[in-house]
Amino acid sequence: MGINREDIKLAIAPIAWTNDDMPELGGDIPFEQCINEMAEAGFEGSEVGNKFPRDPEVLHKALEPRGLQIASAWFSSYFTTKDPEETITAFIKHRDFLHAMGAKVIVVSESGKSIQGLMDTPLHSKKPVFTDEDWKKLVEGLHQLGKLAVEKDMKIVFHHHMGTGVQTYEEIIRLMDSTDPELVYLLLDTGHLVFTGGDPLRMIKDYGPRIKHVHFKDLRKDVMERSFKEDWSFLYSVKQGVFTVPGDGMIDFAPIVKALDDIDYKGWIVVEAEQDPKLAPPLEYAKKARAYLREILGF
Repeated sequence: MGINREDIKLAIAPIAWTNDDMPELGGDIPFEQCINEMAEAGFEGSEVGNKFPRDPEVLHKALEPRGLQIASAWFSSYFTTKDPEETITAFIKHRDFLHAMGAKVIVVSESGKSIQGLMDTPLHSKKPVFTDEDWKKLVEGLHQLGKLAVEKDMKIVFHHHMGTGVQTYEEIIRLMDSTDPELVYLLLDTGHLVFTGGDPLRMIKDYGPRIKHVHFKDLRKDVMERSFKEDWSFLYSVKQGVFTVPGDGMIDFAPIVKALDDIDYKGWIVVEAEQDPKLAPPLEYAKKARAYLREILGF
């Protein structure tokens, strides 16, 4: 018994090649190199980076010969800080692009009040905390996005993320318990969850039926501990190498794979590990991740 090969697709995120939030990390690596190396490492999908063409026809033509599909793409909502109509208008465009690319899930993260993109704002002492009014706006907004996704037979998956108002396990619980399970689903990101002190096995046990997308991201324990001790920003933590590919850090993914199998998870597993490509050559690390996945998944 193990995860059925037919149920799972394996992708890798382009952030290992080019970090959209920090162009100094891989800004010089061209789109073609990124997708060539994804395919060479043995992956069948990708999420969407800033260098990816946004014309579905052009993107299909680039990906198809390499055997790649689009798994999803990040979308920032701003329900806590802006007019909801701004987020909804942007979401519809994003949804239609992903639908044209054949994706079934849309990654949504609330970026209102977020500090994840601020190099000089400490991650641990300055973490945003939502008010009850913020939560109300977020829940109402996500329900609207969920309904818009359903129109295209798609789902939104919420990405808990370091430096945002939905970071800790308690915040994830509040979001899940406040939202309609038929409209708002969950992205399990192992790296972000363990970074904040949460347990991926607990999340799978608590919210298994709502997990519809998975990011496999690992952590370097020594860097993570320094990040807390010295109160680094999120971006500085990334630059210092807090994240790495599965099998290269502190997380044991074998029990996570078994737990996903136990809930009969079907969908994408996306390797995501933003690092400095000069220090962690993307192809080398992509191959390392693929070898580890082969070991724990059996394919």
